[in-house]
Amino acid sequence: MTLFVLFVLIPIVQSGVFSLYKWDGFGPPTNYLGLGNYKTLLNTKIFQSSLIHSFTIMSLSLSIQLPLALALALLVGRGKLRGKRVFRAILFIPYVFSEVITGIIWRYVLTPGPGLANLVLGTLIPGFKPIAWLAEPNVVLYAYFAVLTWKYFGFHMILYMAGLQAIPADLEDAARVDGANERHVLQYITLPMLGSTVRLTVFLSVLGSFQQFVLVWVLTQGGPSNASEVIATYLYKYGIQRFMLGYGSTVAVVLFAITLVFSLGYQRIIMKQDFAVGKAT
Repeated sequence: MTLFVLFVLIPIVQSGVFSLYKWDGFGPPTNYLGLGNYKTLLNTKIFQSSLIHSFTIMSLSLSIQLPLALALALLVGRGKLRGKRVFRAILFIPYVFSEVITGIIWRYVLTPGPGLANLVLGTLIPGFKPIAWLAEPNVVLYAYFAVLTWKYFGFHMILYMAGLQAIPADLEDAARVDGANERHVLQYITLPMLGSTVRLTVFLSVLGSFQQFVLVWVLTQGGPSNASEVIATYLYKYGIQRFMLGYGSTVAVVLFAITLVFSLGYQRIIMKQDFAVGKAT
């Protein structure tokens, strides 16, 4: 509790106080602005773009990354596939890499011209023209999401596989004996009983989407022309690098408010039944 108060609660309160001042980090804050930083922030187009980009990453994660992880978990965990353990290890390896190492690897893969991605696609697709994956404003955000998916889908896959192991195989077999096909078994038995795990991965994916920093910074630093700017990189650029710590604290408070509101609302509304089952157990 002491560590939590010192390194979590007190910094949060201090950020809230500093966000009311124009402060460069040197000496005590004296230039009081009230809500001036918040008005400036909400009217800044770059911040608005970073907010949209964070929501875009969140939407893509929920619609592509998690279904992909679930499909692979079903294939490796339930499918009749030889060498399941080998596939499981291979698919989980990207999550073991640090975000810095992942970013460095994919900067090479996505290098314009002779990059590995262009070489592979040029071999597979006749007439393919090389793409500057990290330099095209209309492409860079999706290229970053591809890297993010490669990095984290193994983590969600392992969670789904753990959830699948808790589902009695006899229950699924009984449904098949009663005439249910594989689609019905998946729709009416497997997925509903996997609901608590799915809700957990959605919770983690949404929070992770808003807190992304290292991978974006290593790959693009928010560029080109702020096309891959997210809230955390905007905070670092305009709060830390430019010694605008009062303004940066404002960004931090807004980010904290977004994640806090989502966390409390999601747990109370969506995950409420999971907590009730846990207490009953």
